[in-house]
Amino acid sequence: MRRIRRGERVCEYDGPRFSKKVADERYANRSLTYLFSFGDDGTVIDGFGTAMFLNHCCEPNCETEEEGGRIFIAAIRDIAAGEELTYEYNLHDSDDEPGLCYCGAAGCRGTMFSADEVKRRARRMKTARRSKAGRR
Repeated sequence: MRRIRRGERVCEYDGPRFSKKVADERYANRSLTYLFSFGDDGTVIDGFGTAMFLNHCCEPNCETEEEGGRIFIAAIRDIAAGEELTYEYNLHDSDDEPGLCYCGAAGCRGTMFSADEVKRRARRMKTARRSKAGRR
C-alpha cells in the first residue's frame, strides 16, 4: 500500500525446500502450487506465503534475485502505491500444463513459460511432426 523504489526488495520467496524429485512426487496430483525451482541442483521452494500473492506478467515490475541460496523478489522500476506486484514466472519442465498467460500487458507473449522452455517445446513438436511424417 506504499510506493516501492526501484531495486527495493519486496519479499523473499521462502518456504520448505526439497529436491525436484520430491516436489514432483509431493505435488503430482495438485492443480495449484507455488513452487520455485532454482540452482544447478534443482532445489525447489514451496512458497506458500507472501510471494504467492505476486502474479505473473509479461511486462513485470519486479524480478527474482538469488543471493546465497535465497530467492528475493525486487522492484525493477518504481512502483506506485496500490499497484499490483508482478514478475515473470518463467515456468519450465511442465509437459502437462499449457501455461497460458492472460496478463493483459501490451507485450503479452500468451505464455508463462520461459523463453528456453518455449524453444524446447517447439523443438519437441518439430521432432514429433517429423517422426509422424516419416511413418506415413
